[in-house]
Amino acid sequence: MTLSGRDAYRDELTGLAAEDDTILCLEADLGGKGHPFQAAHPDRFFNLGIAEGAMVDMAAGLAAGGYKPFVSTFAPFAALRAAESLKLTLGYLNAGVTVVAPYAGVSGAWFGTTHHCLEDLAVLRSIPGVVIAAPYGEAEMRAVVREAVRSGRPHYIRTGRNAQYRSLDREGERAPLVTWESRAEPGEVCLVSVGEEGTRLALAAREARPGTGHAHLVYLDHPNLARAAAELSRHHRRFVVVEEHRAQGGAAEALALLMPGCEVTAASADLTWPSTGGDHEEVMAAVGLTLPAVLAAVARAGGAGRLPAAAGACVR
Repeated sequence: MTLSGRDAYRDELTGLAAEDDTILCLEADLGGKGHPFQAAHPDRFFNLGIAEGAMVDMAAGLAAGGYKPFVSTFAPFAALRAAESLKLTLGYLNAGVTVVAPYAGVSGAWFGTTHHCLEDLAVLRSIPGVVIAAPYGEAEMRAVVREAVRSGRPHYIRTGRNAQYRSLDREGERAPLVTWESRAEPGEVCLVSVGEEGTRLALAAREARPGTGHAHLVYLDHPNLARAAAELSRHHRRFVVVEEHRAQGGAAEALALLMPGCEVTAASADLTWPSTGGDHEEVMAAVGLTLPAVLAAVARAGGAGRLPAAAGACVR
């Protein structure tokens, strides 16, 4: 059975910790009953309660002591409540701490605005030195976790709640820089998907409009995105970036700056604050992120006419 992103993280880390006794797992009142890491390695599992900043600070000290701490809590509390600790720990100290942030975007759904996070990429991308990943599916999550352990670099890994997806590239030991699900003819629009729901919508959009290309990105920090942009722009000139994030500070805005000779359109969350409950897709619809919205963005991009010689644009 395919695991959700957060369950794949827990399972992979538990297995890796059996071979590496420096791996630690810290959670901020998110573990619940039956956490596999706690069951397998109880002396290396710590539940810090709702003290997210203190958890990241503690992880910084553990990393300085030679450990490989992985910390996890809701994305809004990791990226926003603990933002100062992230800046100092992952950025200034360059500590080998990995932050795994489930409930990103509006996957918290009925929990409401306090538990939504459409700003985390903007926050984390502004901190130099942090590797940022938004894997799609179990295999990608496992590959990203393995790479975080192997590299020892600061990581922020974004995922959803319980959605279960099969990764596009399920065989690789490492997540590719760009996964080409489909290439379009020259001049046609190429979808660029980010994260779980962005990729789900991009796949659905390509099925509805088969001539559209589709490239999937896992790593979203500036160095990795710059390399991905170089590859993307070699093949296409018009892009629609689909992401469960606001356009401000998201991947579309970054790619527009990195590909000045291309047109980059964002299919992303709008500027509203959803105040009513519902399931994940209902709350996504409340912020304007639906399949019809993605298809409309593709249609606008496809009918934009000839591009200026060197004037890219991020269009909403």
